[in-house]
Amino acid sequence: MAEIRLTRLEQGQTKIKSVPIAVTPEGFWCCPSPVVFQKNLKSQNPLNKPVRPSSPPHKSNIQKKQQAPVADRKPLPLKPPPPPAPAPAPSEQQAAVPDNSTPSAPSERPQRPKLEHVPRKVSIEFGVSGTSDLKVVLMGRQSFCVKLSVHRDVLAENSSFFASKLLQGQDGSPCLEINDCEDVEIYVETVGLMYCPEIKQRLIKQSVARVLRILKVAELLGFNQCIKSCLEYLEAVPWIGEEEEEKVVSSVLRLQGESIGVIPVLKRVSSETLNHAPKDTLYHIIDLVLKSNEERGRREMKTVVLKLLRENIGVPSPHFCHETIYDSCRGCVTSLVGLFRQAVADIHTNDEAAKQIAFEADNLSWLLDILTDCQVADEFATIWAQQQELMVLHAKIPAVSRHHVSCITAKVFVGIGRGQILPSKEIRLMLLKTWLHPLMDDYRWLQHGCRSFDQKVVEEGIGRTILTLPLEDQQSILLAWLGSFLKAGDSCPNLQRAFQVWWRRTFVRPYVDSQENFLELDCSMIIK
Repeated sequence: MAEIRLTRLEQGQTKIKSVPIAVTPEGFWCCPSPVVFQKNLKSQNPLNKPVRPSSPPHKSNIQKKQQAPVADRKPLPLKPPPPPAPAPAPSEQQAAVPDNSTPSAPSERPQRPKLEHVPRKVSIEFGVSGTSDLKVVLMGRQSFCVKLSVHRDVLAENSSFFASKLLQGQDGSPCLEINDCEDVEIYVETVGLMYCPEIKQRLIKQSVARVLRILKVAELLGFNQCIKSCLEYLEAVPWIGEEEEEKVVSSVLRLQGESIGVIPVLKRVSSETLNHAPKDTLYHIIDLVLKSNEERGRREMKTVVLKLLRENIGVPSPHFCHETIYDSCRGCVTSLVGLFRQAVADIHTNDEAAKQIAFEADNLSWLLDILTDCQVADEFATIWAQQQELMVLHAKIPAVSRHHVSCITAKVFVGIGRGQILPSKEIRLMLLKTWLHPLMDDYRWLQHGCRSFDQKVVEEGIGRTILTLPLEDQQSILLAWLGSFLKAGDSCPNLQRAFQVWWRRTFVRPYVDSQENFLELDCSMIIK
């Protein structure tokens, strides 16, 4: 092991501190670890406090206690006086303090220099010991500096920055000072990498964050070999988390004008080939999910895809995304109609047919969720309102097989009632005339056979949808509902709230409006 010594810049300033470091077979003196630098920057007690050896005071106290007669011993005071300050060491002489028999007053104590005024230096040597021909002094923050013993030819060969500095009128000066170094630790390590024939091997055990710091300093120094090695490392190492990915991409994009091979790194986050056919890729993903027969994987991937698409809410999504989802919707509706035809043709509908109908209905419900979250589900309401054949076939098979389709109808009404789906007045009326009666027929099955069915939410959605229509249409639909409700009771949606609103609009509001008009007319006649 070699050593780094924290040397004194001025007499009485600090004591020598040894820091062990390693020497590689190539002769590269490894710079101190981050902990060493952090301790030198933060923990500066040896620089401020005079050295007080612990053993002599204890011995002097023991001698005094032994010499004092027993008769002269007095009770200890409540607050014992401070012990006399020890004499300073010869190597650390500071301003002398008179040694009086009485304790010195606070004003007589030597003033300690402030932390920020105390210079601190670390000496580091690179290459073969004792052969350096150049000193580079790095001035960091809080008067912290590092003196590097380096070689002119090594720095000039590897760094355009140092090559330029050495040619700018230095006249063979043995010292080069660089002020305002933001990251002294990484600066030292980057200079040390100039002595390594295989820089990439030195980076293997480093973290991504540290390599990005090295990359930044290497860019400032014009150390192209180090920049290339850092980019090779970043291209191969995994990036953990989105925050680290953003840091890598932003750091690499800054180097794009350097023409030193940033494209392999950026290919991890962008591709010109994939950007030519994103519609096909999205369609392939959705098609794989819709056709999967493995229940758990299918359910989990539906959740993942829906979550990812929800994250893009508020960001303008490309038009091909909506087209792709609607193509899948039309395919599911066509498949659903075909399954209903087969079920009607087979009088004894088996469990497999019911399972297939539930499978396609679940797919269609998932696609409706995506369109609703993307705020583009108006066209779906139109497609669903136009399914006259499916509505007719619906009444011809048992409720146990068909009630999954009514779940889609309920979801459409909830979306309209919440203002998430905004079809035209004609489409809203067509929806109610086509699908409200089949929904009421399957209501008992929905209550007991569908785990995600929320009765109150669905009833509120149906009622609000009815109340968006003209008053005459409200009346015809609610009166038809009233007849079914009085027969079926709990097996029919409870639309009493919508019925009450319609009642007030029909019977109360006209009377109130007529009374207000009469009062306004009467007041105008009195004024005249």
